[in-house]
Amino acid sequence: MTAITFNLNPIIKLNDDQFYQLCRENPDVKFERNAKGEIIVMAPTGGETGNCNSELNADFVIWNRQTKLGKVFDSSTCFKLPNGANRSPDVAWIKKERWDALTAVEKEKFPPIAPDFVLELMSPSDSLEDAQAKMQEYIDNQIKLAWLINRKARQVEIYRQNQAVEVLQSPTELSGADVLPGFILNLQNIW
Repeated sequence: MTAITFNLNPIIKLNDDQFYQLCRENPDVKFERNAKGEIIVMAPTGGETGNCNSELNADFVIWNRQTKLGKVFDSSTCFKLPNGANRSPDVAWIKKERWDALTAVEKEKFPPIAPDFVLELMSPSDSLEDAQAKMQEYIDNQIKLAWLINRKARQVEIYRQNQAVEVLQSPTELSGADVLPGFILNLQNIW
């Protein structure tokens, strides 16, 4: 099942607090909001994708616990991007000093910050075109490094600031380079 987009703007334009309240009142529904203010209802993942998401998050958490360089977030976390969109990447990471600069209220709600890194793991029903547009939106909104993992095609697309998208076929590992110092993601369990 793919995501469903609702344009409520002709009826009501939800402000940030109203969108946050909508999400809180409907905890069983995963919402995102694009830069045009349209509400996107995200489909739940299947078992294989959910397991892969969990494994990926664990790798980031273990690395971050060892380095203490920032904060790791799962797909339940919604970020308010500079363009006004509210997005929930499968994995996100923010440098500690950037996270610490937010107020307690900003941290509690949908943090108004673009993560330094995001990862999206495509579900079998996801549209590649939609996923690529989301990745470009991340880069256009100050995210430094973004990985799109397409298990079905055994492909990874790497997005970086001011660089062309790099496409890797069946890589065995990915390096966090200068954004995630010392982080290496082993992809052998993903394929």
